[in-house]
Amino acid sequence: VKFLSGNAIKIIAAIAMVIDHIGLMFFPRIKLLRIIGRLAFPLFAFMIAEGCKYTKNKLKYFLSVFVLAVLCQAVSYIFTKDTYLSVLVTFSLSIILIFALQNFQYVLKNSKSKLKKILFGLIFILMLISVCLLNRVVKIDYGFFGCVLPVFVALVNKNEKMHYIFSIFAFAIGLVLLSVSSGGIQWFSLFSLVILLFYSGERGKLKMKYFFYIFYPVHLAILYGISLLI
Repeated sequence: VKFLSGNAIKIIAAIAMVIDHIGLMFFPRIKLLRIIGRLAFPLFAFMIAEGCKYTKNKLKYFLSVFVLAVLCQAVSYIFTKDTYLSVLVTFSLSIILIFALQNFQYVLKNSKSKLKKILFGLIFILMLISVCLLNRVVKIDYGFFGCVLPVFVALVNKNEKMHYIFSIFAFAIGLVLLSVSSGGIQWFSLFSLVILLFYSGERGKLKMKYFFYIFYPVHLAILYGISLLI
């Protein structure tokens, strides 16, 4: 029975993220908190891919994540002087890659021009290479395989039941690659697949899109404020 809406999965991911950051900032010796936190990134990554599939305004969807990423990064640098790029930057790159892939998939299906197919294929490959090189120049949260994780979902772009199973399988491959590259407790992120098996494919009744955008910087600000008081 698939009973988890997109909103429900995001709420689970948000709770896991808070637990992870509490463990990171206040209880670094309690590894269980960080292990639970490994659920957050893959669940959000999967829903990023879902957002790219269903959005009616690609530019708006990208800018909503990217602008927030820039603002959060600027505030983070002002207070910490840390140049490490956050997960919002990771997902901004994921969205660009998915849209490039979608364009390539559309051309493959609808165009009779071999040259056009090759051109859009090269554009997607060049963007993958660019993201890979960017990760070698700057430190981005979850690295290259984190950036491409949502892309594995987008490789399967249809809605039928079997195609969803294939998308989960593709996503699992991406998670394994991410875990191999990161090592350690990142392997626990594979448990997110169990949760995703119960995903209904529905967004949920409540419109919580902007809540999740705001939640990320707000919860970090609260935790950071608490750390200053302790």
